[in-house]
Amino acid sequence: MTSTTNDPLDFLNNNNNSGKLAGPGADLVQMLLYEIIRVKELIAYYDSIPNGGGQLGSSILTELITEAYNSLVNYDIILMKKYYDLLLNCD
Repeated sequence: MTSTTNDPLDFLNNNNNSGKLAGPGADLVQMLLYEIIRVKELIAYYDSIPNGGGQLGSSILTELITEAYNSLVNYDIILMKKYYDLLLNCD
């Protein structure tokens, strides 16, 4: 008997080259996870700004990420859509 592990973030590794999700497999949960990962990279960028110049941006984005995770944990579709839209516009 063999066991296979299904990685819930496998869609990120087996994605097309553009990094965008598309097609019938791209549901709200996957798209929100993708945006969470993307914004976490932005947080690292803001944290790297010298003299604490990105501290405000980093803390705001961190709060958005926390709330987005909570919407996923609670499987609240309305909040998931809200935080997906908010994270989509973060730069």
